[in-house]
Formats: sequence, structure tokens, C-alpha cells
Amino acid sequence: MTSEKQHPPLPDTENGDHVSVHAEKASRDDTRDLRFEGSPFGHHESLKWRTAERRIVRKLDMTLMPIVWVLYMFNYLDRNNIAQARLDDFEAELGLKGNEFNVAVSILNVGYMLAQLPSNMILTRVRPSLYLPACVMVWSCVSAATAGVTSFSGLVAVRFFLGIVEAPFFPGAFFMLSAWYTRKELALRTAVLYSGLVLATAFSGLIAAGIFSGLSDKAGLHGWQWLFILEGAGSRIALDRVSLPEADRSVWHGLSLAVKDVRTWIFVIILCANHTAYGFNNFFPTIVKSMNLGSRTVTLVLTAPPYLFGAIISFLVAYSSDHFNERGYHVSGPMLVAIVGFVISAATLNNAARYAASFLYCSGAFAANAAVYSWAASSLNQTPEKRACATAIVNLLSQLGNIWSPYFFPSSDGPRYVMAMLLMTGFSALSIAASMLVKFLLKKENRKLLAQAQETGQQVQLYTT
Repeated sequence: MTSEKQHPPLPDTENGDHVSVHAEKASRDDTRDLRFEGSPFGHHESLKWRTAERRIVRKLDMTLMPIVWVLYMFNYLDRNNIAQARLDDFEAELGLKGNEFNVAVSILNVGYMLAQLPSNMILTRVRPSLYLPACVMVWSCVSAATAGVTSFSGLVAVRFFLGIVEAPFFPGAFFMLSAWYTRKELALRTAVLYSGLVLATAFSGLIAAGIFSGLSDKAGLHGWQWLFILEGAGSRIALDRVSLPEADRSVWHGLSLAVKDVRTWIFVIILCANHTAYGFNNFFPTIVKSMNLGSRTVTLVLTAPPYLFGAIISFLVAYSSDHFNERGYHVSGPMLVAIVGFVISAATLNNAARYAASFLYCSGAFAANAAVYSWAASSLNQTPEKRACATAIVNLLSQLGNIWSPYFFPSSDGPRYVMAMLLMTGFSALSIAASMLVKFLLKKENRKLLAQAQETGQQVQLYTT
């Protein structure tokens, strides 16, 4: 494995981040994150070094990535299938009234928030190959158990516990990726991981349409009950064993570093605003239904194309972000596209225009998120413990957006949901502003590092901006 992937951190800098690449190879104005230039053993050995590194990356891409991608897809299917169940008389069967459906959507994120930080702290001390698969097995059972609820209180209890047992997976999987991939490799892999969410949302409508049409009232169960059972059971897939190197620092030291770093809290603002901006996610089938484009099956099928388009755009944005080694504009640009979509949806009752606008806000909101996660991990990476705690804090507090956004969509606001669209526009603008602030701060820090390197001859690693 290459030096960049395994060398121990050098002494802490003023920022608390270690440094590892020769700054004298960059100009003072260069704020790019420079890769390791080769081994210290000469040109021939350097070529062998790079060849070995490429083989390792390919092996990770063929083993680790497929596992976490499939599991994250099921992770999101199991938490989001309530949106499709709503179109199969789910609310009527459980006797839900008023905003009780919104509460059931929101409560999952309360459990999700409570479990994330302690889970990532545990992850630095427990083998992920045991811990994460155990969480998968538990959440699959809890998700399937949703088919047995008969009341609002039972639904809230199951959704809350589902949030707790699903919480460890995404931050845990992302922590593993950030430990194995370099920062220039991470944005694209994060987009691949995040595409599991986008594609799960895209195909959830198609899966639900097939289940509702083929299994409704089979064995005395409603279609929505089969939906929870089958998608919950789908999470029980075989897992290869994955291990991480042992950490040298205290978990509490890492937590302290994460809390004291102002960038942690700016990333919290960015991601919380992003999560709020895609608050439409749990209500997208309802939004499409309000467009009166066809039957229930047609409605569910039409929920897929905007998300498939969003997955393609997410990959393109991630590739561009890695290619140009840039993050700030690759977060703010897609969010600006999302704003255009929200404004169009709020401004017109034309169903074709509203459906076209959904392609804009679906692709914009999801494409930005993948870039934020990789940006946060590469900027808050002094130690494995700091990276684990910082990414958990960022992901944990970003769930506030998932808690309050369901209340943006009262049934009385349909079909345009003007208040929701305007609120999501505002949060998208907040995300853009916070992203530009992080970019400014990191550029300022890079200039300090370059000046320090020229004065002292120390090695530095510049932040990706």
C-alpha cells in the first residue's frame, strides 16, 4: 500500500491537521490538494509503487464498494418505503389522522440522530466486519415488522427504533471509505455510495408498483404489508469481512478535536440545509400524484425518472469534482440548479412544468450531498478518531433537516406545496452561502501553509477547496 494510504500522521499543525506533500512544488496561489508524487527510492521504484497502488484501488473498488453500495441501497429502501405505502391506503388502514403520517416520517430521524455519534465512536474500537452486519440484520427485522403495526403508536415506535438501528450504517460505511481511499479518490466513491440512496428512491416506486399489483390481498396481507416484509427481508444479504487498522489515539481526544474545529459546524450547516432541501423525498410520490398524470401504477413509475437522472448528474458532478480537485463550486452549483426547480414548482400549476422541475431539484439536491461528505472527510482528518467523530457529528446534526422538513408538506398545501418549495429554496441558498464560506476559509489556510512551507522547508498538504 502506498505511503499516502498508510503513513502515520505527522505532528499536529496549528489547525490540528497533519501535512504530507511537498509544498515547494506548488506556487503560492495554488490551492489544490496535491497527490503524493512518488516513492523516495528512485524512478523505477516509483513506477512500481504507483502500479501497486492502482491494483489496491481496483481491488477496493471490486470488493468493498459493491458491499457498502448494496447495503446502503437497502438501508434507504427500508426507511423510505413508507412514502410508497401511503399510496396503498396505508393511512386509512392504520387510522392515521391530521399530520400523524408526517410525525411517523419525522420520528425515524430522531432515533437516527440519537444513535449516530455513539455508534461512530464505537466503530473505532469494534471490528466493522462484525458491528455493521449485526446492525443490518437487526434493521431488516425491524423494517419487516412494520407490516404488523395496527395503530399510530405502534407505527411511531417501530419507526423510532428503525432509526436507531439504521443509524450506524452510513457514517460507518463512509468512515471506512475515508480510511481506505485518498481524498482525490474519495469524491467519486462517495458519489457511488450515495447513488445507492438515489437509485433506491428511483426504483422504490417501481418495486412498490409491482408488489401492489401482484401481491395485494395475497395470504390475507395488504400490498403495503408485503412491501415492508419483502424490502426488509432484502437487507439480509451475505457480507464479506472488512477490517480496519487499529487506532492509536483516544476516541475522546478525537471527539474533542472535532468539536473544537469551526469547520465541523460549518459543514453541519451545509449538510443540514441540504437535507432540508431534499425534504421532498418522502413526499415525492404524493407530489407526483397531485399532478394527475395517471393511475396509481403510472404515478409510482413516474417517480423513477427524476431520480435516475439525478444519479447520472451525481456521477458527473463527482467525476468533475475529482478531476478538477474542487469541492465548493461542485456543492453550490447543483444547489443553484435545485433552487431553479423549486421556484418553478412553486410558481406554476402546469403539470408538465412541475414534473420537469422535479428533474432539476432531484438532481441538484442529491448531486451536492455526495460532494459535501467527501469534502468534510478530507478537511476534518487529523486522526481516524477525529474523522469518525466529525463525520458522525456532521451527519447526526444534519438529520435535523429530515426531522422538520416533513412538516413543510401539510395536505392542505397541495398540489403546489408553495410553502415547502419556498422553504427549500431558502435552505438551498443557505447551503450555497456556507459552502462559499468554507471555501474561503480553506483557501486562506492554504496560503498560510504555503508561506510556512517556504519559510521552514516543512512538508504540507493543501486542503481541497
